[in-house]
Amino acid sequence: MTEPKLKPYLEPGRLEAGCDEAGRGPLAGPVYAAAVILPPGFRHPLLNDSKQMSEKAREELRPIIEREAIAWAVEAVQPEEIDRLNILWASVTGMQRAVLRLDPAPAFLLIDGNKFRPFGPYGFNNFRTVVHGDATFASIAAASVLAKTWRDEFMRKLALEYPQYGWDRNMGYPTAEHIEAIRRHGYTPWHRKSFHVKELEPSLF
Repeated sequence: MTEPKLKPYLEPGRLEAGCDEAGRGPLAGPVYAAAVILPPGFRHPLLNDSKQMSEKAREELRPIIEREAIAWAVEAVQPEEIDRLNILWASVTGMQRAVLRLDPAPAFLLIDGNKFRPFGPYGFNNFRTVVHGDATFASIAAASVLAKTWRDEFMRKLALEYPQYGWDRNMGYPTAEHIEAIRRHGYTPWHRKSFHVKELEPSLF
């Protein structure tokens, strides 16, 4: 397998943090966001957009990133806050909180996606949004791995409390299994009330 050609930075010699999230689409559970500052020259043949990686590869890479990163942080935004902010701005809020926990603080942010907004000490010129950034920059790819693995770990633990929803398999996404479980057992406190599933809407006929 060819090693992905991820860019190591946007501007050399600058402390840049990559930011990404996991869990925007599920019906249940928090959205997780991560921020990562990688050391100069960091490379790993497994590192890629987490969606393109196997679960085994993500789990193998997570401790390497956590050990070798200059700084990293992961934040979870709970369903109630997702319902209040909407999922886009809940994801942005999670990334902002993760960035504020980085020590040392980054000079610049690389954000996966096309939406972000200034906050705290980071003005408009201190970040760049990058569509498909997790397949472009190594630091964003590393953040995607941490966000995804931390969220999956949490959903597997949550599945022990709510086994009927299959969250250890579907991670809260709207699979047929999950939708049928909601139909049979109703919603839990971990479900996002602002997310509506067409299959669960009452029929007129």
